[in-house]
Amino acid sequence: MINYSEITPYIRELSELSGMRNNIVPEMYSEHDVKRGLRDINGNGVVAGLTEVSNIKAKDKDAEGNIIPCEGQLYYRGVNIRDIVKGFTEDNRRGFEETVYLLLFSDLPNKNELEKFCDQLSLYRSLPPSFVRDMILKAPGKDMMNILSRSVLALYAYDENPDDISPANVLRQCLQLIAQFPLLAVYGYQSFQHYHNGQSLFIHYPKKELTTAENLLYILREDGQYSALEAELLDLALVLHAEHGGGNNSTFTTHVVTSSGTDTYSAISAALGSLKGPRHGGANIKVMQMFDDMKANIDTKNKDAIKDYLIRLLDKKAFDNAGLIYGMGHAVYSLSDPRADILRHYAKMLSVEKGMQEEFELYESVEKMAPEIIAEKRKMYKGVSANVDFYSGMVYKMLGLPYELFTPIFAVARIAGWSAHRMEEIQNAGKIIRPAYINVKEEKAYIALSDR
Repeated sequence: MINYSEITPYIRELSELSGMRNNIVPEMYSEHDVKRGLRDINGNGVVAGLTEVSNIKAKDKDAEGNIIPCEGQLYYRGVNIRDIVKGFTEDNRRGFEETVYLLLFSDLPNKNELEKFCDQLSLYRSLPPSFVRDMILKAPGKDMMNILSRSVLALYAYDENPDDISPANVLRQCLQLIAQFPLLAVYGYQSFQHYHNGQSLFIHYPKKELTTAENLLYILREDGQYSALEAELLDLALVLHAEHGGGNNSTFTTHVVTSSGTDTYSAISAALGSLKGPRHGGANIKVMQMFDDMKANIDTKNKDAIKDYLIRLLDKKAFDNAGLIYGMGHAVYSLSDPRADILRHYAKMLSVEKGMQEEFELYESVEKMAPEIIAEKRKMYKGVSANVDFYSGMVYKMLGLPYELFTPIFAVARIAGWSAHRMEEIQNAGKIIRPAYINVKEEKAYIALSDR
């Protein structure tokens, strides 16, 4: 029987041959004025489209008209995220559903509109008959994001009108996926725990009266119990991850794939493939692993020891030797990431409930030290601050969420933004996205097989 996972000597030889044939060097990007990562030397993104969905602000103008860094701001449909959070927290209610409505329809709902919208999501918060058994439990996997992506593609077969890309039908599909994502993520995890880790299998069905965050905690936990603060923090995390400026990799993927005219399930599955990458959705896991390594190797109550560890991280002599302090820095934000600012405040509250104040203080110490150390060690075009991944991993840990679900929960939130951008691309673009690449390989003559 063939071992399809084996890298045979011949495959390794071909791989080395392929590497030898790659003559593109970093200097060529400057020579041809190619923006690597679609970012210029100042970190500004190459403009690829127009959007009304969201916006990031990290720079301002002084009195002389000079561009200067400012405290980071994030807007959903023109509304500041800080105001959105303040609005629903002061009302002592959950905010994710309201945020989804805002992202999709560009306006904040009134009370009746919000109730009707929540009822619609609740109606869609189920899976087709036998789907859990046939598509999840009978094909358990080890990677939750792959299970989630596979499940999304499988839902195509259960849709009687999957290829209709009219706005009304795409909206219907997106609302269903927004409602179904928590189920797909958690049930995929339950099958993994049972079939790969030998844990007891239990499947809870969602409750109509619960919000997205409450249902996720309810179906994940065997006893279905959670505190009000736990539900509040998970809901907040979903709100903060629901959308981010339109220029992130997975949202760009959504636009690119949508522009081809393909179906919703294919577009969202492609976005999931992007989010799975550790440079995108898996960053908070790296933060957690970094702190685990720190606690295992130094006295975390000693400030000098923490500073030395952070220096060794940058010198590629600690943790994964990548030269990074995970959770610090962002492609756009410099002085602050508003999502991290908001999450820090609530993470501190949860740390008291969970008896994890010392660990929270360690995070605060690293957040304070890291920018100064990075500034000393690296030449930067802008400042460095904690990003949302810095605290989201700790929040998920305090909520008792397993590492395997960190990125899927990101997807549970970001499906809202992907949906809004898919709708926007369908309604406004009308052209397939086709980027240009510069060929740097010289022409050469074909040589007959007998003469090679």
